[in-house]
Amino acid sequence: MQALLNAIATMPLPTDAQRIFHGRGGLHPGCEQWTLDAYPPVWLVTSFVPASEAELSVLHAALAARWMQLNPDAPLNWVFQYRHEARAETRLMAGSVPEPHVVTEDGTGFRVHLLRGLNHGFFLDMAEGRRWVRALGAARPGLKVLNLFAYTCAFSVVALQSGARQVINVDMSDGALAIGKRNHQQNGLGGGASFLPHDIFSSWGKITRSGPYDLVVLDPPSYQKGSFIAEKDYARLMRRLPDLVAPGGHALLCLNSPKLGVAFLQDTMREQAAGFHFMQRLPNPPAFADVSDERALKVLVYKAPD
Repeated sequence: MQALLNAIATMPLPTDAQRIFHGRGGLHPGCEQWTLDAYPPVWLVTSFVPASEAELSVLHAALAARWMQLNPDAPLNWVFQYRHEARAETRLMAGSVPEPHVVTEDGTGFRVHLLRGLNHGFFLDMAEGRRWVRALGAARPGLKVLNLFAYTCAFSVVALQSGARQVINVDMSDGALAIGKRNHQQNGLGGGASFLPHDIFSSWGKITRSGPYDLVVLDPPSYQKGSFIAEKDYARLMRRLPDLVAPGGHALLCLNSPKLGVAFLQDTMREQAAGFHFMQRLPNPPAFADVSDERALKVLVYKAPD
């Protein structure tokens, strides 16, 4: 745990939501189970193996000591989550969590929920993907965007902020899309977005009729039982891209699976959407550094033929 304690002892006072320590990247031997995230004004410590009460006491002391240096007039708020398989056990360890809890990234507000569920409403590792969408929207005002597996619609928010004229968000979860609507309201976005609580694979007719799109974002789970398994289902998404993406438009392909590398996406794209040109792989935030780029989050940009 020493590398995590060292990170706590030297961490800055964050303003935006961000990862502070990424043991999962394998760069800190002995700390592979630990992550530390800032969701101001709350710290979130996550472990992927059971943590003892003694370990949690050590973490509390370290956080309290650093917080006293960073912001002595404010209470320490921190949450612990133990993640195992597809479940999570979450505990409020000190202080409180705001309700609603709104965090920022590059001046944009997003609602998060640290005390319930496996995920928290906002994926910190996708920061560069959101910045790329923001830059594309600024360079090409008036984009029409399809956001598949939209979750809480962060891509939609930044697309509309940067000048997109329309974003269609599709996700099976009504609850996630409800948070997505609040994210739009949070940022004063009153129009331009639609929210479709549909199974993507049974809704291609409706999705295609609303196109073509200047940008299609594919950000599926790597594995969700009964819903999506990347090894077999990503190809089903890719083969739809020629009918969805406007000439000269873009596709943003995202995959967070340590088992599937960049070649999986590139080879499958060559088979399913051969006319698309690979442009670049976006970097991950520095805090998410990994011993292997192949294990880390993959975010690839493709361009459709003109």
